[in-house]
Amino acid sequence: MDIALCYESVLPARGGAETYIGDLARRLARDGHAVHLYAARWDAGALPASTHFHRIDVPSGPRFLRPWRFAEACEAELRRHRHDVSMGFDKTWGQDVLYPQGGLHAASAAHNLLKYPDALSRGLAAVGKWLDPAAWSFARLERKQYLGPNRPLIVVNSFMVQKHFEQFYGIPPDAVRVVRSAIDPLRFAAEDRLKRRHEERSRWMAFPEDTIGLFVAMNYRLKGLAPLLNALARVPRDRPFKLAVVGHPKVDRYRRQAEKLGVADRVVFLGHRDDPRDCYFAADFLVHPTFYDPCSLVALEALACGLPVVTSRYNGASELLTPPNDGAVIDDPHDAAALAGAMYRFTDPKYRAESSTAARQTGTKWTFEHHYQALLNVFGEVRQTKKAA
Repeated sequence: MDIALCYESVLPARGGAETYIGDLARRLARDGHAVHLYAARWDAGALPASTHFHRIDVPSGPRFLRPWRFAEACEAELRRHRHDVSMGFDKTWGQDVLYPQGGLHAASAAHNLLKYPDALSRGLAAVGKWLDPAAWSFARLERKQYLGPNRPLIVVNSFMVQKHFEQFYGIPPDAVRVVRSAIDPLRFAAEDRLKRRHEERSRWMAFPEDTIGLFVAMNYRLKGLAPLLNALARVPRDRPFKLAVVGHPKVDRYRRQAEKLGVADRVVFLGHRDDPRDCYFAADFLVHPTFYDPCSLVALEALACGLPVVTSRYNGASELLTPPNDGAVIDDPHDAAALAGAMYRFTDPKYRAESSTAARQTGTKWTFEHHYQALLNVFGEVRQTKKAA
């Protein structure tokens, strides 16, 4: 097939959607498909040599106008070429398939309010968003993407996001295909894993008998670090327990919170890690009480490393879990008692070992190859529809 991929920036080293597009392009090229990339910038060295590049020039200007300008220019450029399938990501339109890996902006905005613990704070935050021109712009752009005259076939990475399309825009489930996110589990293979685990834990000043929960995120507020620290204060001290925090280097606010709660001695702030593999190896489980995640890659990475996952129902990746075998799913990240109880359970060595085995099995059920084949089925469906038209 002749396949066009459309995204403003494709620098795979930056992670996220850009890494995914690079992985997808390489897999498509390996199967002999013609891959065209429509982008404003890219790293050609991280993409297949056979890739056909189409530069989309985007004038400088306010951040909230850039997606409009890229989408308009991309749509115009696509009209000049014929492809079997075109696929867009995030804030763009005019493609046959749209894959919003970050979920719906409308759902994200609603869930962002949940990170505030009380109704007054949520109300004030809602007013602030109502006055934000970027929020207005992105909401209008999203309606154009999905409610315009030429509607795309939508691919999402969880049933949670599929339900959001119906909830916020009335788009029925049969118009939305669920194709799970995936990672390459071989990225986390290491023959010296036990050695690296011991070395990393020694850097954390952790003893062998310590149970360690791992939290990995850049957006600490949205991913629930504040309520996690509140829950940590409720974890009994009769068994040794620590929390390791990896992500954004700015942690002063959370250090103060930990000190105020009397848990500073149980938290290790590790800052940013370009490669967090050793952190996964050193920990005993992942705790990710997020307020919004379409399908957290952090959760998938943890499972691939044999780490059980404690997360919230606001994470699409929770659909992959079978609690209590491979983790736990809590209803509300602000429920400190429920979150503390889920974490404390891992201080039981027998449960910890059994859940680790189950987590590893869960992590192997959905691989990038599964994802790729499911996506090819979607491409084939689009191609047949276009031929019939």
